[in-house]
Amino acid sequence: MNHPEARQARPRWVKELMEWTMSLTIAIVAALLIQTYVYAQSEVQNISMQNTLVAGQRLIEDKWSYRFTTPKHGDIIIINGPESELRLIKRVIALPGDELDMRDGLVYLNGQKLDEPYVKGLTFAEGMKMPYKVSHEQVFVMGDNRENSQDSRVLGPIHLSSVEGKAVLRIWPLNKFGALQ
Repeated sequence: MNHPEARQARPRWVKELMEWTMSLTIAIVAALLIQTYVYAQSEVQNISMQNTLVAGQRLIEDKWSYRFTTPKHGDIIIINGPESELRLIKRVIALPGDELDMRDGLVYLNGQKLDEPYVKGLTFAEGMKMPYKVSHEQVFVMGDNRENSQDSRVLGPIHLSSVEGKAVLRIWPLNKFGALQ
């Protein structure tokens, strides 16, 4: 026996399933695009940024801003390029054209001593010839834990094309939640 209701129920169910499938597919694609090109979650893997960041903390990385601007002094950036086999999290110390010097465990930028309350330990040149002038399209980065950081003093300057994004927010642990400075 063919009831008109039975014929209508099946197409409505199929239509709803197709709508849900399409919505879910769009949501997954949008999430993947955002994760790849706009914002991503990163985990701190080492001690080079102590006391600002410690291993195990989770961060939100802004991958979008540096498509329109360049890093600024003090930005905490994610580096993913040929300078290192590992993804690194470091602080921008000097920009293209800046002259950097390290004397008596302190950092001088363009002749002025930097105020770096976030630094753990003393800063030494690690064999680099000082003063050092940063070239075009490069930045000089260092970890905040200056005595335990593989940074531009060892790797050399970082090309701007190797800068993946800017760490903007700490999301874990919850008691440390907040914007990064």
